[in-house]
Parts: sequence; structure tokens; C-alpha cells
Amino acid sequence: MSFCGLPRNDTAYAQASAVILPIPFDKTTTWLKGADKGPAAIIEASKYLELYDIETDSEVYKEGIFTAEPIHAASPSVLLRKTDATVSRYLNDNKLVVTLGGDHSVSIGVIKSYAKHYGNLSVLHLDAHADSRDSYEGTPYNHACVIARAREFVKDIVSVGIRSMDSSERSSVDRKRTFFAHDIQDSEKWMKNAVRLLTDSVYITIDLDVFDPGIMPSTGTPEPGGLGWYQIMKLLSTVSKSKRIVGFDVVELCPSKHKAPDFLAAKLIYALLSYIHAHKPRSAGDSNARSR
Repeated sequence: MSFCGLPRNDTAYAQASAVILPIPFDKTTTWLKGADKGPAAIIEASKYLELYDIETDSEVYKEGIFTAEPIHAASPSVLLRKTDATVSRYLNDNKLVVTLGGDHSVSIGVIKSYAKHYGNLSVLHLDAHADSRDSYEGTPYNHACVIARAREFVKDIVSVGIRSMDSSERSSVDRKRTFFAHDIQDSEKWMKNAVRLLTDSVYITIDLDVFDPGIMPSTGTPEPGGLGWYQIMKLLSTVSKSKRIVGFDVVELCPSKHKAPDFLAAKLIYALLSYIHAHKPRSAGDSNARSR
């Protein structure tokens, strides 16, 4: 099954600009289980998207969107190795990889691959949680440890929407690069500051619990006081206009009988792809890629 239910001529790997990579992994969540069903739910909901994007006046599917076979793994450490190898192969083929989780630990291997491929990469982290524990429940690859691991690969990380963290994370959270939800609810002035802290090449990791549970209840660890749809989209649009978004992931969808959250996740992906292609640099050259 392909993303958006696209016909074969719009999904061929050779011509595709983007690869949808499902990783139905749910070994490290700590409350509600079901994130392993998230990728399939997103792809199913995507069949009902309108392929014309009003805001960018575009049909990004014409750039080609290939849906890859899912990655399966029995443990976080095995997943890390398999994901790193798979994503590295796609990057060497000049594809933009869109990873569908799965719990947030799926992002670790993806970020590792991107950090090796791109020089001076930064990460924009959208989440309700700081995810900065060095280890949790016996593993450093828990979904609560994603940003702690990302710091081993990437120097510049900007976190947005944070509203929950453990006291053990206080010393590791960079408050100059963290935009707490309670500080940004009533203004958009913070967006320029957040974007300014990013390097030219940006990877975005989106935990869906960054959204308020009123519109995104289908997550394993919902937190009240989240961001709204237009706040998130305004931020993503702003980033796409001044930076090069080289890849992203959308994780932690825990599907239920209510399908609106599944559709929100699918539309988020399609809209972000639309932003990326509408605002991409004219030059096709990759000046930020490392020499290989």
C-alpha cells in the first residue's frame, strides 16, 4: 500500500524525490501501547487526502513519493543498526526520507544516518517531552532518550513544545534552545528565535504529542497544554522558507477507533512535503552533504 494511494507511475523509486519509511516498532513505550500500528494507520488515512495543497498551490505527489517496505526489529539496538543502514542507502541515492513511527526511539538511527551524511546538521525537535534521559527502563535507546542520543551525533538541537520532563533532565536541557509550551502559547515572536538557532540543513523529528490532545488524543503519552495545528504549521512553513529541510519523521501515533488523528498525521506529512518542495533552493546541488 502506497502513501496517498498513488498509482505506480507516481511511486517508482528511481524517479521519487521522497521515500516514506514505515518503522512499526513499539518496544520502549511506557504507557499506552499501539505505536507499532501507527505507520499503517497513517498510510491508510493518506488515501483520503486531497492531492492539491491550497497554501502552496502545488501537487507535491508529482515529485514522486516511494513507499518502502517496513523495518522490523526485535530490540532497540538491532533497530538502530538496521535503520542506520537502510536510511544511509536512501540518502546515498539522494532521497528525502520521511520516517513513520512507531515509538520515538525509531528516530535515533535515522538521525545518526543524517548526521553522517550532512555536514553541520541541526535537529528541530517537536515534542511534549524533553526525551533527554541518558537511560530509561534499562536501555539508552528508550523513547525517553531520543534527544540524549541525538546529541551524540548532532551539536545543534532546538526543542519546541516541551511541557513534561523529569528532574534528572534539568541539567542536560539547554534552555536557550528549548521553547517550553507555556512560554509560547500567546505569541509567535519566539519562532524567529527558534529558526535562527538552526543551521542551514535541518532534520525535523515530530512526536505527535506536541499537539494538544484535544486534536491529537491518539498518542501513548498525551500531555495537556499542547500546540495547535496552525502554530505547528506556521513554524514548519517558516523553517522551510529560510532553511533546507533534508528529512523528517512523524512518530508516536497510537491509533484508536477515531480516525481524525490518523488523518492529521497524514496531512501533516503531505503539507510538510509541500512546504519543502515549494521553497527548495533553485540549485539541485547538495553543498551541505559530506564528501563521500
